Amino acid sequence: MNHSLLDLETIGWNSFFLGNFNIFQEEGLIPGRITEVQRKSYMTLTETGEIETRISGKFRFTAEDKTTFPVVGDWVAIKMETDRKGTIHAVLPRKTKFSRKIAGKITEEQVLLANVDFVFIVSGLDNDFNIQRIERYLTLVSKSGSKPVIILNKSDICPDLDKRLEEVKRIDPIIPIHTLSAEHNEGLESLDQYLDKGKTIALLGSSGVGKSTIINKLLGTNHQKVGSVRKSDSHGRHITTYREMFMLPNGGMIIDNPGMRELQLWSEDGDVSDVFSDIEALSENCKFSDCTHLNEPSCAVKNAIENGELELRRYQHYIKLKKEIEYLSIKQNEMTRITEKARGRGMSKKIKLIRKMRSDKF
Repeated sequence: MNHSLLDLETIGWNSFFLGNFNIFQEEGLIPGRITEVQRKSYMTLTETGEIETRISGKFRFTAEDKTTFPVVGDWVAIKMETDRKGTIHAVLPRKTKFSRKIAGKITEEQVLLANVDFVFIVSGLDNDFNIQRIERYLTLVSKSGSKPVIILNKSDICPDLDKRLEEVKRIDPIIPIHTLSAEHNEGLESLDQYLDKGKTIALLGSSGVGKSTIINKLLGTNHQKVGSVRKSDSHGRHITTYREMFMLPNGGMIIDNPGMRELQLWSEDGDVSDVFSDIEALSENCKFSDCTHLNEPSCAVKNAIENGELELRRYQHYIKLKKEIEYLSIKQNEMTRITEKARGRGMSKKIKLIRKMRSDKF
């Protein structure tokens, strides 16, 4: 796509990024925003349009870990090269970031997106509807710095819409919820309030919930491929295979994500209080301040379940996510100690090498 003489404020540039870019401007670098991460290169929007960029050798050498590498949504400092290509010398500080635990047994953070204002958590109102998946997404988004918005798609095929809506509202009455049928252009106007110039939206949800259809409708073009959904369980095929950011017609940006059925949690704060504020409020009345809400006497949370004030399913999911994050926190601390120890050994070797070089010299 060609965006000649692009107004950077349209795609999210503001005083926060400008303040962090001044030092690079003095070096003759220009700002750009990552729209797509490829295997060895990054598609980047600049004032003069979209260019292909690569990270500099110095950047790669000095990077502390993979979390400092550019991701979709990042603002970067670029040195323009020939043939409309550029070299990334730095990633500007992020206003927000969305992370998960990297797949596999290794406990490492994987940053998926950066500088997102609103996260649309999309759930289908078909056979694939899963309230616990919504709670899980919210747990991740609550730590990202972005504002969550719940989108319940496929309202045209939902026989018990009011029941589903009440079920989702019980998670948190403050989080905005919108019901729509993207395929039939119903309810899409409710999303206009988030599509302001300079704002960035990301869509999260499992395959088959209609993320690509929503994006196509908002873009006004069939840019994203749309896959079929199995009637038996409403599961969709993974049509979107990588993250990509698009410019919206009225300004702002929208990011599509590959469908993620099970999302590994990542939390630097180690709690789920934002998503389960009702349970946290109940726990203030427990007899013991460190009550785990499992077997302790006079537990206000367990009492709330018995008298019907708290749903058993929600309590069980709260305990499950809390244990998962606590375990993750332990593994994170172990990884930090191992990493610091390895760095210490590395520094010790460097010091010994420098001393040896000096003694050989003199």
